[in-house]
Amino acid sequence: MKKIMVDIGACDTPEKMVRGAVEAAKEFKDYTIVVVGNSELIGKAAGNPVPTNFEIVHASEIIENNDTPTRAIRQKPDSSLVKAINLLNGSEDAIGLVSGGSTGAVLTGATLMVGRIKGVHRPVLACVMPTAIDGKLVCVADCGANVDSTPEFLAQFAVMANLYVKALFGVAEPKIGLLSVGSEDHKGDERSKATFALLKENTSLNFVGNVEARDVMTGEYDIIVSDGFAGNVLIKSMEGTAKLIMKELKKALMSSFTSKMGALLVKGSLGQLKTKMDYHAYGGAAFLGVKKLVVKTHGSSNEVSTKASIRNVIRMYEHNILSDIKSGMDVKPAEQVESE
Repeated sequence: MKKIMVDIGACDTPEKMVRGAVEAAKEFKDYTIVVVGNSELIGKAAGNPVPTNFEIVHASEIIENNDTPTRAIRQKPDSSLVKAINLLNGSEDAIGLVSGGSTGAVLTGATLMVGRIKGVHRPVLACVMPTAIDGKLVCVADCGANVDSTPEFLAQFAVMANLYVKALFGVAEPKIGLLSVGSEDHKGDERSKATFALLKENTSLNFVGNVEARDVMTGEYDIIVSDGFAGNVLIKSMEGTAKLIMKELKKALMSSFTSKMGALLVKGSLGQLKTKMDYHAYGGAAFLGVKKLVVKTHGSSNEVSTKASIRNVIRMYEHNILSDIKSGMDVKPAEQVESE
């Protein structure tokens, strides 16, 4: 039975992650869910009985958010993250990792310990967000792994995200946009312009040009390519805006007797809107470009986001995303082929 590791050590809400892992084990009976962290905490949060495909591995240490990632990985061998990665590396049956820990530590550990797929310059963190079109998601790559990327890195992010969206969402020709300060071809800094040229030259990609941040969630695009700094600011701004809108909407609907009556009439529709705007429902971000499946979920993950993150690992495994990326990295640019 294939195994998925869940690192709860450094997350803000470990009990919720454990309960989400239990729910995932109940639903995905063909996979074993291995939760790594404080065994006493895990046992209490999991309750009794637990599914037979739910396992606990004790870890006595935690890599904190203020730890230096590389140093902490070396100095804390019994941390939940390091133990989870060692379990991931130690068995062919172990297919993936979900972690709610420090982003820097998770990405550093995955890169150094799991290792990059041959040909990958830098792994990319790819997250998804809802759009104005019901049922359609947009993938942002990079959303926080690489805060200072070269045009070559960005162009490769597009290739990996393209394979990811094709495999998981069944989009035949994902529309790819480059995040910029204007939609015109000439807009952006020198790095953006150089990236634009590389994406335009790659005939295997359906690159449609620059995209302004306000158009990211229109549903017109399947992938937004960005460096990790701007991408992280983008998604956190969107999350903050969604929270503000839902909070103010609730306040307005509860402000008077008349508005409360109106709220009752639209209660079902409001529930659907809340679900659509809740980032927990989409799970964590996939870390593409390393040799095993890694999903970095929110530090404040609840039961919903933990289960969704585990589902994301399973979907990537069942759609052979690692093989697709390995094959994609073997494809040489036309100019290199011609020169050989």
